[in-house]
Amino acid sequence: MTCLMSKQDIKKVVLAYSGGLDTSVILRWLQDHYNAEVVTFTADIGQGEDIEPARAKAELMGIKQIYIEDLREEFVRDYVFPMFRANPLYEGCYLLGTSIARPLIAKRQIEIAREVGAEAVSHGATGKGNDQVRFELAYYAQQPDIKVIAPWREWDLGSRTKLIAYAEQNQIPIPKDKRGEAPFSVDANLLHISAEGKVLEDPWVAPEEYVFSRSVSPEDAPNKATEIEITFKAGDPVAIDGVEMSPAALLTKLNELGGANGIGRLDLVENRFVGMKSRGVYETPGGTVLLTARRAMESITLDRGAAHQKDELMPRYAELIYNGFWFSPEREMLQAAIDSCRDLVNGVVRLRLYKGNVIVTGRKSPNSLYNADLVTFEEGAVDYDHSDAHGFIRLNALRLRVNKLTQDGKN
Repeated sequence: MTCLMSKQDIKKVVLAYSGGLDTSVILRWLQDHYNAEVVTFTADIGQGEDIEPARAKAELMGIKQIYIEDLREEFVRDYVFPMFRANPLYEGCYLLGTSIARPLIAKRQIEIAREVGAEAVSHGATGKGNDQVRFELAYYAQQPDIKVIAPWREWDLGSRTKLIAYAEQNQIPIPKDKRGEAPFSVDANLLHISAEGKVLEDPWVAPEEYVFSRSVSPEDAPNKATEIEITFKAGDPVAIDGVEMSPAALLTKLNELGGANGIGRLDLVENRFVGMKSRGVYETPGGTVLLTARRAMESITLDRGAAHQKDELMPRYAELIYNGFWFSPEREMLQAAIDSCRDLVNGVVRLRLYKGNVIVTGRKSPNSLYNADLVTFEEGAVDYDHSDAHGFIRLNALRLRVNKLTQDGKN
């Protein structure tokens, strides 16, 4: 379905607005270029900065309808935790911190567009990155006929100098620290913070310590380990050291504990969906702790076949989220398969956090499949006949023996 709406047909636009230089320039550009009323939407998803200044800046620029919403609980409960039930890692490393935040923001933008009667939505993602894809796939999945305005693919303001010049010409306030070239770009939410570009573009050059903001260096972490217990219920974490917490509060606490122990740093060259390789430096302290704890919990509660099937599904699931297909039928199908065994994942995992490491030291569950009588080297109570292993091995070796005999010409 293609939207044939002309520029003149667009009377109102909902903009994903951070209050920063880029989206402030976009706000004015939409007003000038489309002669449309702009509605701003600013989401608090745990980026760690005060979002209220965005309201004052939007008011200063003449915006009448301003949405500022705290989505932290919804973000963790309905997006981060369901994703983590798959133990997701894109390309074996990346915990998808940026990727998982976009569907929620886009969904809420579309909801606001319906509320205010807007014909279009707009975002500040550049034409080289993955976020433009993630935002727009989510928009169209929610409202197929929505008009999407992506200024970075339309305008000629392709440099920081041009953006600042445009801002000055249009009396858009510019923070002093934005007048110079930023050393790298940052994206943050409650799950992670990422740094990309500029001083980080050479994958051979190690990131300086000033790049990191959510974790201490493992070398500078305490010399004494921090021991914690995480309680799981129906596949999701619900308590730390026996204290029940909301999803957002729990992830916040894990971020604090992990960051203080130098956990969750990642220097990655990844394959973007749009076709290029990109170097990113990520900090996901709480997510790294949670991933280790979840796998430990599943190790005693999931049947081997179910656990291995989950591991086979995981790369495809992670790729779908990375590429922006959260609202796709195939992601929902995989989610249903993954969630089918979540009710078994209950119990407590004990962890030791030490200088960048997450070490599992114990796990227990009312649903545990671990049977000490089966695995003991002593005489167990369970009826296990050691001689049964002979036939089991012979049957599994049959094809290997036939293959070797054939190669040797003895068959």
